[in-house]
Order: sequence, then C-alpha cells, then structure tokens
Amino acid sequence: MNWKIPLFKIYAEEDDVEQVAGVIRSGMNWATGPKVNELESRLADYVGTKYAVTLNSGTSALHAQLIAHGIGKGDEVIVPSFTFIATANCPFFVGAKPKFADVEEKFYGLDPDSVKECITKKTKAIMPVHVGGYACRVDELKEIADDNGIPLLEDAAESLGAKIDGRMVGTFGESSMFSFCGPKVITTGEGGVIVTDTQEIYEKIKLLRSHGRADTKDYFSTNEYLDYIQLGYNFRMSNITAALGVAQMDKLDKIISIRQKNADYLTKAIKKAGGDVKTPEPAKGRFHLFQMYTIESDNRDALMKYLGDAGIMAKVYFPPAHLSHFYKNVLKYSPSLPMTEALANRCLTLPMYQQLTKDEMDYMAEKIGEFCMRT
Repeated sequence: MNWKIPLFKIYAEEDDVEQVAGVIRSGMNWATGPKVNELESRLADYVGTKYAVTLNSGTSALHAQLIAHGIGKGDEVIVPSFTFIATANCPFFVGAKPKFADVEEKFYGLDPDSVKECITKKTKAIMPVHVGGYACRVDELKEIADDNGIPLLEDAAESLGAKIDGRMVGTFGESSMFSFCGPKVITTGEGGVIVTDTQEIYEKIKLLRSHGRADTKDYFSTNEYLDYIQLGYNFRMSNITAALGVAQMDKLDKIISIRQKNADYLTKAIKKAGGDVKTPEPAKGRFHLFQMYTIESDNRDALMKYLGDAGIMAKVYFPPAHLSHFYKNVLKYSPSLPMTEALANRCLTLPMYQQLTKDEMDYMAEKIGEFCMRT
C-alpha cells in the first residue's frame, strides 16, 4: 500500500551517501576496517562505556551477549513479553528459556515487583527492554539483579541516547545492546552493538562475532595465520555498513532533538483536535527519544483501521510474545501477564520520524479527533 504517511522514514543527508561511497570506491576492507573501528569508538564514547563491539544485527548482539555471559542449557532469563520477539527468542538460541515477567504501565518496561516473583535458582540473567526510546525502571531492576547476584543485560535496541537523571541507558547493565535497523533513531540498514565496561565480555564477543578467530591483526590485511580458538559465528558488521553508522553518529543529537520537537507538536495537536486518547507524557528525569510515538485507546483496533483508511500507517507495538502462535500453541506458554495484555490491547504506534511536517502531524491529529468524536 502507498501510505500517505508511512510509519517511518530513514533519515539521510549527503554525508551519509559520501561516507558509504568512499568505502566502496576504496576497493578495500570487508568485515573489518577503519569505519568499524571508528564507529565502535564513537559509540563507546557516546554511551560512556569502555568498550563497544559492533555486530550485524541487534538479534545477533542479544545472542552473543547471552553466550558471553555463560548462559546456557537449563538456565532461565527473565524478559518482558511486551517486546519484539527477538528478546524472547534469544535465550532459546543458547539452550536456555525465557521466563516472562509482567510490565508496568508508566514506562512499558519490566515491573520490578513481577521480576522479583520470577526469580528462581535457575535465573541467570534479567533482560529489561527500554521501549521506543524511553528508559524503563532499569535502576530498580539493577538493584534487584545485584541483590540476587544475577547479571542485568539491557535490551536497549530502541533507545540509544535515552537517559535517567542524566545517566545514559546502556550503562546500567553488565553489558547492553543497541540496534541500528531501519526504523531506529540512527541506522546502518541492519546492525547492532554491545557496550560494556568489562574487558572479558568485550574479548568474548569479539571472538564470537568472527568464527572464534583470534583477530590479533586485521585478517583481511595480513597473510599470517590467525588461529581459531573456539566456536563462533559470522556476526560481523561490514565496513560499508559501519561507514553509514559513522555519518549517522554525526547527527544523532540533532535527530533526537527533531524527534522530540515533533513529538511535542503532535501531542499538542492531538489534544487540540479533541483526540480522546492517552498521549505520551515523559516523566521528570527521563530523556525520551521518541523512537516510537505510542498512544493508548480503548478502541485501538477501530482507530488503527480508521487511520489506515485515511492513509496513515499506525501499527501495534508490541503484540505480546507469549500470545504468538509459537509460544502459545507450540511451546505451551501460559503466564499470567495482565498488564502486558492490557497495554497490548490499547497501544498504537503512530508515524514518527524527522521528516514529518506540521501539515502531516496536523492531519494525523485531525483524523484521531474525528474518530474520537464519532465513537
């Protein structure tokens, strides 16, 4: 369908094109290279960690994270069901199992009280998700993890730059991951990164991403044999992809600022139009990126159809993982997650990107107002 207003648009300027073209024209480098190194350095500096390791996707980053922390057969990882399916699936990649805790209503993240109830002797990690550019109650979850001697592994896929009282998301966990697929605040097309302050985790992930090879030198620039010392994967980010990431990093703060201004404008426009929906209201001390702009409506499905008929692509984020066919019918999961299911029935994500115009946001607000007046 040709949407009048799509859910997202990738934001790019001429420097993005030139960075990528420069790598292509060089005829050099492949799955390593100076742009990979530069992007990793930039990301570590931005987040405020000692190390950053890029990978070819956010899912690969989650997978590698669990391996690096020694999580395996018979272990349990506490995760939300209100998330993209990769968060739930990754424990299975290493022979462990996801254990679903409920979420809380304000930040859409793991509810600390529910997490406490889920902890058993099998629990080997807590994996909170920062939904749509909004920090969850990760500080409280970190205390719970520390009290139980369990690592906290942040799934911050959607939240590069989000903060709690000035502290950057991604610095609470023993390691944390961010994603750079198309809809994210910055993109490398596909890609991810793990950030950590622990050298041991950093070194493990470097081995895992490149077939278990000890890359003491650039594999593609030397004829020396570099040994393979463990099982690994092809999780590497290419130099071409990293070049796009470097260019995107140059404008990250600008992108965040634009999204925040757009979100503020859209909220005011919806209220002015008489839209009887719950709009996002960032809490004091929370720096919200608006990677997603999510409203809540008791008539969500009808509203989504009404907007769709008007050419506005709104979408449900997130259908609960535990209610998917795989978890419900194949794996027979049946956890009690009342808040997760309630939010999943009310939440609707609207288009949010840098190129949105005031006319487009006014149009969205107008249609929401029309719908609310008719129902």
